[in-house]
Amino acid sequence: MKWILLTIIVVSSVLADLLQSHEMKLGARTEGEKFGLVSILKAIGTRRNLILAILCMTISFFAFLALVQTQPLSFAVPASAAPTFVLETILARLLLKERVDSRRAVGALLVLGGIVLLG
Repeated sequence: MKWILLTIIVVSSVLADLLQSHEMKLGARTEGEKFGLVSILKAIGTRRNLILAILCMTISFFAFLALVQTQPLSFAVPASAAPTFVLETILARLLLKERVDSRRAVGALLVLGGIVLLG
């Protein structure tokens, strides 16, 4: 059960972050330099991907709560956060066309090594 919960946490967290990043970058390009609270609330209410991102964050949160009820925190936090960092780095490069320099790539590989040691 812990691996199912862990998979749900990682997938929903990565999806939420990608959706949110994509929409916020798109919003910044189309609406200019409006970053106030009112424009953020308006964006949340009018953009489907932001609503989906919030839903994914909610799923991740409740799956994490279920995981820490059955597993020690010393396992739950690194096992859920580390794969998220690695996947987000890879997908940000591939899907969002973000620049990933060599230092960031090496850092992601070190985190990946930590995941292997933890498992």
